[in-house]
Amino acid sequence: MVTAQTTVLAIGTKKGLWLATSQDREQWSFSGPHFLMNEIPSIGIDTRGGRTRIMVGVRSEHWGPTVAHSDDLGATWTEPEQGAIRFPEDANSALERVWQIYPDSADRPGVVWAGCEPISVWKSTDGGEHFELNRGLWDHPHRSQWGAGFGGAAAHTVLPSPTDERTLHVAMSTGGVYRSTDSGETWEARNHGISAYFMPDPDPEFGQCVHKVARDAQVPDRLYAQNHHGVYRSDDNADTWTSIADGLPADFGFVMMAHPSRSGTAWVIPIKADGERIPPDGKLAVHRTDDAGSSWTRLDSGLPQSEFNVVLRDAAAVDTAEPAGVYFGTRGGSVYASADEGNSFTEVIAHLPDVLCVRAAVVVG
Repeated sequence: MVTAQTTVLAIGTKKGLWLATSQDREQWSFSGPHFLMNEIPSIGIDTRGGRTRIMVGVRSEHWGPTVAHSDDLGATWTEPEQGAIRFPEDANSALERVWQIYPDSADRPGVVWAGCEPISVWKSTDGGEHFELNRGLWDHPHRSQWGAGFGGAAAHTVLPSPTDERTLHVAMSTGGVYRSTDSGETWEARNHGISAYFMPDPDPEFGQCVHKVARDAQVPDRLYAQNHHGVYRSDDNADTWTSIADGLPADFGFVMMAHPSRSGTAWVIPIKADGERIPPDGKLAVHRTDDAGSSWTRLDSGLPQSEFNVVLRDAAAVDTAEPAGVYFGTRGGSVYASADEGNSFTEVIAHLPDVLCVRAAVVVG
């Protein structure tokens, strides 16, 4: 039963979903696997309006992808009969994977965003039960030139502005960052300063392989990005980007997380290089900045001394407690939790399948 200050931790893997709850973020009770043998690449936990709804992107090799939801911590699951996300007939396409499920702010109840493969953005106004395709991005003249990253053609980040409901950012692999300031009617590439060294023009308008983007909690126009080699910050709503990779052991990685309430704090989990996808020196560590990227602190207390499995872009999350909790899972099936913003970690579960997505939320009441 959910009680005051319960933390809910959801772990999506290659072979199902595990759910956990904790009152102290040290001792955890687990249930699962849910959706055994199905891939769970995306999870959203919606705590708005006094209800805890867990939404999961489920990908079955037999039935295909969809979004299912539970309002009772996984005791029961509901899926629309015709599917939550379906391309309209004139789009001449089919859903391949749901990469991102993102509940909007508390003052926009019922609004949930999804980023999908093929590269597309979807909006729900009924709490994630049914989604509508954003035609502005789908019909964008650049779409035919967006490629697939190593994991697929993913719209993996959807960030609505908390202060301006008309502003929305999307990051994709590959394509880079795009911004709409008219509620998704039109979109413009916003990648100035992000390098695409692997392309003939290393500074193109679009085509960058951005891996993840996060928004600063107190400065809405400040964004942080982890790129395919490159870590960046924007202070002008993505008009321009500046490198903040100095002080990190490597500028490659997938994770980018921002503090839920404090400005200037963000976390990355570096990987040695695109051609050597292991932690630097085979030692897993989280790196935190508390000054918007001017400096970084290595955090590895409680983490294994030797580790060659990496962390994927959505296999890491922060909660909204004080101090904030930091969570991540590896491709080797270990999940780690920190109740002190990364200063120390404990392994909360091991020997899971390949961890694809981790999400955490604090439930009050």
